[in-house]
Amino acid sequence: MRIQRAITNSGLASRREAEKLLQEGRVTVNGENVYHPGTEVDPNTDVIFVDGNPLPKPEAHVYFMMHKPKGYITSRKDPEERSSVYDLLSSIPYRIEAVGRLDIQTTGLLLFTNDGGLAHKLTHPSLDVPKKYLVKVWKTPDERKMKRLTNGINLDDGRTKPAKLRIVEVTDTNNAWIEITVTEGRNRLIRRMFEAVGHPVNKLKRLTFATRGL
Repeated sequence: MRIQRAITNSGLASRREAEKLLQEGRVTVNGENVYHPGTEVDPNTDVIFVDGNPLPKPEAHVYFMMHKPKGYITSRKDPEERSSVYDLLSSIPYRIEAVGRLDIQTTGLLLFTNDGGLAHKLTHPSLDVPKKYLVKVWKTPDERKMKRLTNGINLDDGRTKPAKLRIVEVTDTNNAWIEITVTEGRNRLIRRMFEAVGHPVNKLKRLTFATRGL
């Protein structure tokens, strides 16, 4: 097992925090400092210490779903001191981490777990894990624009992967509610996709995570 995963499984730190602990030389294995997160260890036989203390035994894996409200960030620390989803989890007696993120204005399904292996699989870009959203956009995209979004469009950080879309409802003012399923986790991806075709997002809600189809 990789030392980074062993630290994460113990519940002591997230993947990023574990990597930082290693880089700062705060982790020893059998009395020797270890710096690389890919170092192989056996938690059952190797003696692992962090900051001079034995690595805790792994916690039982737990899984939680939250309907994220608007106005909360998905980070533990924020220099602007905005409200965090972790402020809503103070009663949970486990160190859990969000699986992916939703921006401050987005609502809907957010997963939390201390199962680092599962979290990695759900967020790894090569596995194309689908995520379904309901989005309200300014004015209704025509068939040509819907096809562009379906096939993939060029953004400043590269071309998007194919997506699945369908118009759910057109309002009296010709705005549209659209269901969209994507397999990427790029920052503000859906907002940027619709902005790129001239239909800014007014509301965005995640409906499902890791389910197939629309």
